[in-house]
Amino acid sequence: MRIDVFTIFPALVEGFASESLLGRARTNGLLDLRCHDLRDATTDAHRSVDDAPFGGGAGMVLKPEPIFELVERVEPPRPLVLLSPSGRTFDQSWALELAAGEGFSMVCGRYEGVDHRVREHLVDAELSIGDVVLAGGEVGALVVLEAVSRLLPGVMGNADSAGDESFMDGLLEYPQYTRPPEFRGWTVPDVLRSGDHGRIARWRRAQALRLTLARRPDLIDARGGLTEADRALLTEFDQ
Repeated sequence: MRIDVFTIFPALVEGFASESLLGRARTNGLLDLRCHDLRDATTDAHRSVDDAPFGGGAGMVLKPEPIFELVERVEPPRPLVLLSPSGRTFDQSWALELAAGEGFSMVCGRYEGVDHRVREHLVDAELSIGDVVLAGGEVGALVVLEAVSRLLPGVMGNADSAGDESFMDGLLEYPQYTRPPEFRGWTVPDVLRSGDHGRIARWRRAQALRLTLARRPDLIDARGGLTEADRALLTEFDQ
């Protein structure tokens, strides 16, 4: 998959995407990440990408010229997404949607944002990682980059890993344990050491339901509430 990122800090994105899972995906030819410096499309001696807002106000705004120029020169894969606090909130379903395509691109805003003509006439969508203010879109782009890339075939060592996680079935993930079986008096639940894979699967489902009910009841509501099978599982494990 090809993913293009337009930013004034390409080294920030490159550094993150050169390590761990993303780094291996790039080395193995599974991810074609291309970072573009908006300053490369400027024409003045200072390589200026921003200017004061019309109408006054604090801060600076990214100018439309370098963004349009660079995007039109590169012809990146679409959709072209602007990282913006006013965008649709990014979630696992959107990650799956992007991962199912052939590629996409992201524009990272900075300062007080981008000239509105970029929003109106260049990008295909706006994306937010949540109700929080950041200095720029790069951190948000990294979130999207990792969330999508790990869903690509071959990127994760175990193909089942991506399908058995939080949000994949509208629930938070069940608790995980590893060795030692006892640590400071806290023991791993007996069911996980029983070897009964059917009972383990039911226990995990019950735990996922319990955790989601306690911490994210909105996710349960979005699924239409608890089913009779869900209630039976909770009863089976005294939840």
